[in-house]
Amino acid sequence: MLTMKICMLIASVAMMAGISGCANGTGGRGEADMNATSIHDFTMTDINGKAVSLADFKGKLVMIVNVASKCGFTPQYAGLQKLYDTYKDRGFVILAFPANNFLSQEPGTDGEIAGFCRLTYGVTFPVFSKISVKGGDMHPLYRYLTADTAGREFGGSIKWNFAKFLIAPDGRIVDRFAPITKPESGRIIKAIEAHMPR
Repeated sequence: MLTMKICMLIASVAMMAGISGCANGTGGRGEADMNATSIHDFTMTDINGKAVSLADFKGKLVMIVNVASKCGFTPQYAGLQKLYDTYKDRGFVILAFPANNFLSQEPGTDGEIAGFCRLTYGVTFPVFSKISVKGGDMHPLYRYLTADTAGREFGGSIKWNFAKFLIAPDGRIVDRFAPITKPESGRIIKAIEAHMPR
């Protein structure tokens, strides 16, 4: 419990100061570059090594989250799963991207991450291969998500694990939530309800 409190304190300080940890993320590059006009232009590798076109999620409301297994915010997996269970039948999906950018809090292999997600939190939403979400080796998907031109007011660097982007069914970034914002928060629920596919 003390370790978790320390981790959350470090995360809060880092988010306020804009400090990042090690940029040690791995994983395949997407096919699209900064000419992308939406997330649908990217192809990613899932946690089992399969190529997945994000165009497969056209028409769905998508939440993209950078996740980690050894962070004070890791229990948010439970809230994310509950959110997914609540809204998946209405066209909502969560896409989780493990990243080891912040204090090396996602050190595991893809296999270890998959096992952790399934066994610890019963995760059934899509989880992808580990990538980098910050720094010189930032994945093109996250270059797109954080670019000032991509999301207008939603751009800016990732400050910590569990930053959340809400993507409209047409691929536009329509909201962003700080790592500290819990999946079950009223702000997130309101945004999901507002942008749900009709």
